[in-house]
Amino acid sequence: MPEEQSTRERVRALVREVLNNALPEEEGGDASQIASPSTSSAPAAAAAATPPPAKASNAPPPPRPAAKAATSAPDERPIARDESSKTVITEADVRGLEAGARLRIAEGARLTPLAADIVREQGIELVRRAPRRGSREGKSIAVGADHGGYPLKEELKTHLAGLGHRVRDFGTNSTDAVDYPDFAHAVARAVADGECDLGIVIDGAGVGSAMTANKVPGVRAAACYSVKVAVNSREHNDANVLTLGSATITPAEMREIVAAWLSTEITEERHRKRVAKIAAVERQYRV
Repeated sequence: MPEEQSTRERVRALVREVLNNALPEEEGGDASQIASPSTSSAPAAAAAATPPPAKASNAPPPPRPAAKAATSAPDERPIARDESSKTVITEADVRGLEAGARLRIAEGARLTPLAADIVREQGIELVRRAPRRGSREGKSIAVGADHGGYPLKEELKTHLAGLGHRVRDFGTNSTDAVDYPDFAHAVARAVADGECDLGIVIDGAGVGSAMTANKVPGVRAAACYSVKVAVNSREHNDANVLTLGSATITPAEMREIVAAWLSTEITEERHRKRVAKIAAVERQYRV
């Protein structure tokens, strides 16, 4: 019937109009799209892929990574000189360093007054090295002198005690005239026999006592008149007896020489080989 057909068409048109108006504004299209699986699942998939908004929190934000070039980075300038094997730093150890140079020393090392003045004037940076496990303690030192060296020997004993060493005094005990070989021999024997670690003898010039001490097998005595010679005698020759001349050095120079001599050790293998040759020569003449 025409009227019935016309009514159905009007109803269909009205339904299409209602459905079209019910679609989201951005999607539009006809009503058939509503029933499409792909169309209906797309908004749900997008919603699932989008993380939920973060909840408000009072926790502080995570720290930012530090910049590569931090202002507190350690000074990586090279060490100009390494004197960390010594317990006393003398003028000779710092002389010749450029202004602002870096000097490595032992953690407990102390500077002599002249060395401290140079460090301050030149703006030298001291880099202290922590002592290694099992570092050496104070040494046992044999001392001796003739009548000319007696006053300086008494000052030497005080100086050695201040440096933390143990002293064994073999005389003499006054300014009455005596013979230096007797005391040089006694000190040298104490070192050669292992009773003392090192020995120091003082006479008028230091030469006669060195000659005497060197007659004792196992002794390497060196007569030293400056810090440089004292350091060399230990570092290159492994001297175990030091002889000094009371008429050639002052008490202040004596303290500098002794401190440098005691704080220096032989370290290079090439020097050890040469000292071994000294011992080999000695063995050729033993009875």
